[in-house]
Amino acid sequence: MIYKTHLVPLLDDLTIYVPIEGLVKPTYEQQLINDTSTTFPFWAKIWPASKAMCSFLQKEAAYIKGKRVLEIGAGIGIPSFIIAKHALEIIISDHAPEAVELIKKNIQHLGLTNVKAMCIDWNHFPENMGAQTIILSDINYAPEQFEPLLKLVRTLLDQGSTIIIATPQRITALPFVEAIQPFVKRSVLHSISEGEQLIDIRMLVL
Repeated sequence: MIYKTHLVPLLDDLTIYVPIEGLVKPTYEQQLINDTSTTFPFWAKIWPASKAMCSFLQKEAAYIKGKRVLEIGAGIGIPSFIIAKHALEIIISDHAPEAVELIKKNIQHLGLTNVKAMCIDWNHFPENMGAQTIILSDINYAPEQFEPLLKLVRTLLDQGSTIIIATPQRITALPFVEAIQPFVKRSVLHSISEGEQLIDIRMLVL
């Protein structure tokens, strides 16, 4: 792993490896010197939307209990690890190979037999993944990705999947949220504590 990790407690009996926050930026800057095409590892942080997804799924376990679950753009994959004991099987995916490497490390660390990691780019999404429930946290941050994301959402809904999206109340995220409104069956607001700040996260069930 390029980014050094340490064990972080999520619940009383659950700890996973997470990149050391203070080392992410300097490590990235060093990588950038060696390769100017290096992209910043936004995946290497536990984002508020991910925490909101965890909270929502713990309260609304019917969406994942005994189900085949797929997390797309997972980054560290916190929600999937939180719900792993309830789901039939889970695929945790991200487009960044480093993120997938860390997910694999945590699967092994936790001894999970019903969870696997995959490197998936939503612009080139595999056919017939067979997931009943699909979770996405804070994926609508780049406007240039809204069109392929919308196309993917429509495809997955046509296949009969339930999609759960956690989105911050961010101005740049609004066009995507507005575009999926016709598909939204439930909308729940979660407030997540981030330091001394409360951040509103909208949970959307499609």
